[in-house]
Amino acid sequence: MTTPLRPRLLSALALVPLLALAACSASATADDDAGSEPSGSASAAAGLTINTSPEQDRIHSTKDDAAIALLPAAVKESGVLKVSTTAGGLPPLGFLADDEKTPIGNEPDIASLVADALGLKLEIEVKAWADWPLALQSGDVDAVISNVTVTEERKELYDFSSYRNDQLGWLTSAGSDIKQIKEPKDIAGLTVGVGSGTNQEKILLAWNQENIDNGLEPIKNGEPEYYENYSDVLLAVQSGRLDTYVGPNASLAYSAATGPDQFKVVGTLNGGWPDTAQIAVATLKGSGLAEAVTAALNHTFEDGTYQQVLARWGLEAEAIDTSETNPPGLPKTS
Repeated sequence: MTTPLRPRLLSALALVPLLALAACSASATADDDAGSEPSGSASAAAGLTINTSPEQDRIHSTKDDAAIALLPAAVKESGVLKVSTTAGGLPPLGFLADDEKTPIGNEPDIASLVADALGLKLEIEVKAWADWPLALQSGDVDAVISNVTVTEERKELYDFSSYRNDQLGWLTSAGSDIKQIKEPKDIAGLTVGVGSGTNQEKILLAWNQENIDNGLEPIKNGEPEYYENYSDVLLAVQSGRLDTYVGPNASLAYSAATGPDQFKVVGTLNGGWPDTAQIAVATLKGSGLAEAVTAALNHTFEDGTYQQVLARWGLEAEAIDTSETNPPGLPKTS
């Protein structure tokens, strides 16, 4: 990421690596900062306003006795919920505040809600995304809240408590003539960008092949335009070099919400297409913590704080109605 100016404007054109989820391992204690006045700057581009200061004035839930009763004895006695998340520069899921050390974003906020409902003090461990399995298996953390998709393979080692739909989106410039993308025929003849080796690339190639099989025009040049850096994607979309880009809806929705005069999301699809996938809190299989986390999440669904957190980060479209323990996951690949 580029060094921010003061006041920091975390704009839609922030230099954000699309696939860079790694962050240096660090520990941060989430203080109870409700009611505090943000001392840092906010991000606003005639749309969603984002507080990027370390003083997050986070949305808080209340204790839920039913959820607390489900806690494993060791966690309850410790009084602490240790959660691994990432802060590798991918707004709005996880990134660093203006002080360049405080993890902020939707995932830390969800972690805060879960800890609130369980009556526990939250400790956030910032780790590289690839390290979350080891963090759970070693007992370094109790849970992982880091945009983890439920899969049947992962369920062999971990339990899950769902809290968000795994959504992909289609990003265009605000002035694009494209009104909606919801099925393969809608991308026929378009210049389409995607990240190489991603799940969305597989879906895009499948859609393109379906169009060819049905006698429709393929995407322009017969193949996608590949991008590694999200900053390059935004510039390409804004300049018209790309008609549309398919990627994680969380980041696309954030770009559109903070820069409505520059970008828009013209469609979404589940990241497990044609199956359905969900994002969930991961805990060690058989630890007994998943049931408590699921109950805690459902408490925040009922009191409205869950919806407030998603709205804070522009992710209302990814909300689910009920948290489930170990919902169906994406099937194993052969």
